[in-house]
Amino acid sequence: MGVNVSVVAVDAGNSKTDVALIGADGTVLSTARGGGFQPPYVGVEAALDVLAGALDEALAALPGPVGSVGHVSACLANADLPVEEAELAEALEARGWGTSVQVRNDTFAILRAGVDEPRGVAVVCGAGINCVGMVPDGRTARFPAIGRISGDWGGGAGLAEEALWFAARAEDGRGEPTELARVLPRHFGLDSMYALIEALHRGTIPLTRRHELTPVLFATAVAGDPVAGALVERLAQEVVAMAAVALTRLGLLEEEAPVLLGGSVLAARHPQLNDRIAELLAVRAPKAVVRVVSEPPVLGAALLGLDVTGAAPEVHRRLRAQYA
Repeated sequence: MGVNVSVVAVDAGNSKTDVALIGADGTVLSTARGGGFQPPYVGVEAALDVLAGALDEALAALPGPVGSVGHVSACLANADLPVEEAELAEALEARGWGTSVQVRNDTFAILRAGVDEPRGVAVVCGAGINCVGMVPDGRTARFPAIGRISGDWGGGAGLAEEALWFAARAEDGRGEPTELARVLPRHFGLDSMYALIEALHRGTIPLTRRHELTPVLFATAVAGDPVAGALVERLAQEVVAMAAVALTRLGLLEEEAPVLLGGSVLAARHPQLNDRIAELLAVRAPKAVVRVVSEPPVLGAALLGLDVTGAAPEVHRRLRAQYA
């Protein structure tokens, strides 16, 4: 007799992939971690090969030979639109990893990890910003969340760009004064925004390091800089706007419902940001219950899988207890 896997849970972000194999009773049978999932840059098949590597490692770690493999619950970065979820699900089905496949955007994993039933809203602010909501009857609320062309503002990368924009204009006289013009270049050991602009443009400082400026922005806001403070205020307003719209679409605005905050920017629990989000949300959605998600997203992918298989509540509880 082999080891039977009820759910293959996959949480695949841009930088890493987590796989967990779940038994029918909710036991975590094995786990593995792989590289990032980036189909826009490497192509779908190469991106799936990364997932395959992590899955093979998890299967090899099972406490015995593989018996059957059931449902594949994959929450994937870069699956931003329903059409992309459908395309990736088709590609996964072709791999034959399980008897059934469901693909969701990875924000759904964060939401499901933080709630005991599939009901609520999650706003995730990491490199970018996104928001999803769901209710037990299967309805969801979501945004395209692919950048400025879909109306988005915020995220770590967006905040860094805004901070650079205001700092550059402050130094050359086109904009209002801000301490950002001094602290941003100082972070990289430079003495002016001109030097920082040149370094970023010529590649002396890789553009990927811009994300380091987000904590600098928050520290500058806490110190009382009005420009930095205004950027933090706008991010709080954006988070609340997304959450309130999602709650409204799902009919949750007038009842107690969880609003979960996730991603590196919100999980950092900057008081000036998170406290302001709570204040603004108390006005727009007075019954919302706000908290930061600390549970790993792969748990959410696994719970979504158990939802599909119709697992009993005690199975969900057993699984969650293993990630407590």
